[in-house]
Amino acid sequence: MTDLAPRELRVLVAVAGEGGFSAAAVALGMTQSAVSHSVRGSERRLGAVLFERGRSGATPTPAGERALAYARRVLRLLEVMGSEVRGAASAAGVGAGAGALAGPLRIAAFRSAALHLLPRALGRLTERHPGIVPEVRIVREVGRGTAGEVLDGRADLGIATLGTTSPVPPELVGGVLVEEGYALVHPAGHPAPRSLPLIDWTENCTSYTRDWWAGQEWLPPATVQAEDDGAVLSMVSTGFGMAVMPELSLVGAPHSVEITDLGPERPTRSVGYVTTPELASSLAVRALIRELRAIAG
Repeated sequence: MTDLAPRELRVLVAVAGEGGFSAAAVALGMTQSAVSHSVRGSERRLGAVLFERGRSGATPTPAGERALAYARRVLRLLEVMGSEVRGAASAAGVGAGAGALAGPLRIAAFRSAALHLLPRALGRLTERHPGIVPEVRIVREVGRGTAGEVLDGRADLGIATLGTTSPVPPELVGGVLVEEGYALVHPAGHPAPRSLPLIDWTENCTSYTRDWWAGQEWLPPATVQAEDDGAVLSMVSTGFGMAVMPELSLVGAPHSVEITDLGPERPTRSVGYVTTPELASSLAVRALIRELRAIAG
């Protein structure tokens, strides 16, 4: 029998979060021996070592990372179950309150989406459901990106870039919200902007632009790599160079820059949402998706 109880899942998550058995014991109000016993029992039933033990603490093994992702997701579903059941009882007049949606809603978003897409959606959401408390984390959309945060159980919903090179992971569900084009941005009034150095940043979705980029003889290799799109825009505005940026990154661009359309063959990228199949049917996630679609449409 490999079923683990919620308290055992909480121990695993605490050990990973605190970086060791002793710190997890303090956080949970348990003894270290009880934490160690719980972890050993979980490892025995799952048939895998979940943590590498050492003098510096405990580090999840690859099997442990997988177990932790499921543990966080299961614990989150238990929280959502309690919140929605209480809300349903309240709405039926069984409990106190008005039966409104309440509790935390965890969102992972890359920088430009967090700045320019989420605020309006969250404003509408919390106006309709004041009990919802959004918790937004900005995550770089590189590697596993925001989808990885959802897969690992750290976010209920991720705002992600989607496409053939970065599809919705098979364990998640999602949909496209916005198709945004790229544009050339350069110092306003510059007589020859295409002669300027090219500025780029790691998070710029080059997988979407690679083929287009390769066909543009006027575009040199990027000689300046900035930390994020905000730094790129700041550098362009001071006359340091030019950049090719997506529309979300150019919202609220200063008057010191000029934005030039790249024509009908310009590259585009899809911005959408991802969540787990289980949370996709939760009331708060469904409400947020509705608001995101409303402002994106």
